[in-house]
Amino acid sequence: MSPSPSRLSDAWVALAGLSSVFLFEMLDNSVLNVALPSIGRDLGSTTTGLQWVSGAYSVTFGGLMLLFGAVADRVGRRRVMLSGLVLLAVASFATAAVTTTGQLIAVRVVMGIAAAMTTPGSMALAFRLFDDEGLRVRALTVISTAGLVGLAVGPTVGGFVLAVAPWQVLLLADVPIALLALVGIRLGVARDEASALRRDPVDVIGGLLGTATVTAALVTPTLLVHPGSTSRWGWTTLALAAVAAAGFVVRERTAPHPLIDLHLLARPLVSSGLAFKAASGLAVAGLSYLVTLQLQFAWGWPPALAAVGTLPQVVVLLAGGRFVGPIVHRVGLGRAAWTSAAAVVSGLAVFGALSRHGYVWVLVALVLVAAGMRVVGVVAGASVLTGLPADRTSVGAALVDTSSELAGGAAVAVAGTVVAAFVTGSITTSGLTAVRSGAFQDGLAVAGLGLASVAALLVVVGMLRTRIGDRPEDAGGVDTPDDGTAPSAQTAPSAQTAPSAQTAPTAPTCSTTHTEETTRA
Repeated sequence: MSPSPSRLSDAWVALAGLSSVFLFEMLDNSVLNVALPSIGRDLGSTTTGLQWVSGAYSVTFGGLMLLFGAVADRVGRRRVMLSGLVLLAVASFATAAVTTTGQLIAVRVVMGIAAAMTTPGSMALAFRLFDDEGLRVRALTVISTAGLVGLAVGPTVGGFVLAVAPWQVLLLADVPIALLALVGIRLGVARDEASALRRDPVDVIGGLLGTATVTAALVTPTLLVHPGSTSRWGWTTLALAAVAAAGFVVRERTAPHPLIDLHLLARPLVSSGLAFKAASGLAVAGLSYLVTLQLQFAWGWPPALAAVGTLPQVVVLLAGGRFVGPIVHRVGLGRAAWTSAAAVVSGLAVFGALSRHGYVWVLVALVLVAAGMRVVGVVAGASVLTGLPADRTSVGAALVDTSSELAGGAAVAVAGTVVAAFVTGSITTSGLTAVRSGAFQDGLAVAGLGLASVAALLVVVGMLRTRIGDRPEDAGGVDTPDDGTAPSAQTAPSAQTAPSAQTAPTAPTCSTTHTEETTRA
């Protein structure tokens, strides 16, 4: 076994590959959203079709991530990630041959499958690179920063590209990113050792039930908004979602090797972190989708001008990194999580209530969301990993990404459905009448305020769970699961316990060491 790198720069090849994975994850939908008007006009898409061009990826990604995470724990994270990157490159390249909305949605589904294969193992592989806990935290900071840069610059770069090139170029750009990740992980990350892989079988039934629940739940709003037979199908899928969800819970409670140990989700740090991450994911995805509709459809801005309009968000995201550490150090992990999540929700509420009155309110919304997202993206994930047992970090990473993706997919589905309910016909046709324009603005307002309300409820849930975790009687190992696994990071580690390459940071590390290393990074 080769020695662990003693410096971050010693693993730059692997970090470049892992950072590329997160870059794709965050860049993909942000670039696509700014291209939706061009896609709609080129392919003659309906409002619902455009909604699923964006949402199909998130639905597939979120629905399959936990299942592929479980598979990767057994056959090898590196092997699954490399296979997913090859599939991603092929699917992205296929965009050049797309001629219909249905074909593009199919490509997006395949890209979602590829993303589900690559993302869950990224954090675990980053932990494997180093034995030193401080280096692990710095490595995760580097990787997450690459993703935020992609999220920040995506709309701006996409807008300028659309001014000189067709929209297909934006999705074809995923091909070199996938190849960079493939080379970096292939050369920089060692093969999984057989002794480090789990031997128990994958809970395939639980995975299928979970995927069915997510898919049916996100398809339901689209079907219910239409009258007649389509609406009846909506009620059918809603019933199927409820049945699948109940079956999933029963399965995970009774399976000898469940896909998700539900006892872990009940831990205060885990449940609060997931709630904050879901609130942030819902608000960020909802605002990104609605701002695109507002600037390009309602106001008729060309893509390049719309890109300039999103620049304040880019500035705040890129400049805000230096303030994350001091904020967490001053107010603590829990308070930093809920205040930053609340800022994200407030931005979406401002957009829903006031965006029709001018760009200045869109600007305020973008800045609030960017400022909150820069903090919550770090502290919510740290909270989840802190609350999990030492041998469950890969599951924790999958849970964090799943909560964000599911919330983002739900946001796009709900926003698109609400707008479609308010506006008759396709919004891609040029020139809105005064009546349709007013209905369009009403749809944007209702969608924004509705999503903000749901996100605010998630923040309240997270705050309540954080307070439970702060109680003295809840400290320590009271949440130790009954399956004999190791105690969580909430339990004070024994002095004789040596850190493993996949050990989650302990609570003191997340509030102090993590802060210092994040600031330096």
